[in-house]
Amino acid sequence: MSPTDPILKEPVATPLTHFDTNGASHMVDVSHKEVTHRKATASGKVRMAPETLRKILDKEFAKGDVLEVARLAGIQAAKRTWELVPLCHLLPLDGVKVEFLASPPDTLDIAAEVSCSGKTGVEMEALVAVSVAALTIYDMAKAVDRGMVIDQVRLEEKSGGRSGEFKRR
Repeated sequence: MSPTDPILKEPVATPLTHFDTNGASHMVDVSHKEVTHRKATASGKVRMAPETLRKILDKEFAKGDVLEVARLAGIQAAKRTWELVPLCHLLPLDGVKVEFLASPPDTLDIAAEVSCSGKTGVEMEALVAVSVAALTIYDMAKAVDRGMVIDQVRLEEKSGGRSGEFKRR
């Protein structure tokens, strides 16, 4: 078979929207959808040594304020999700919030909320914001704690669109 020959496959039904009936990946066509307000919230945790958490909270890192750098990284990542996740749409985001909450002795909780008026949801943008904020915390603090663990990155809730509401119990 040459590179120009089509790959012959038996069509199959699939509930996954990013694959066609032949199993080929594709970007979902949302041109027929209505613009609605959409919002998603995601969360995650960074577990670390208690002394590392203390240093972050007391802003004792020479690289700068770890949480403010991580907040900016999370916001920027949400805005660029379409460049990172191959089948995501470029969305005109209305807002991105990234927040941190210390859970002593050793955990930093991260939450991201993303909203837009668009034809597709912002769940991936919220998840990417949390993930990149967590990675930035790791990057900035790894010199004192390489044992940090990024944990439980997950969608908490979403609203808008045809699939309706989701809220983690």
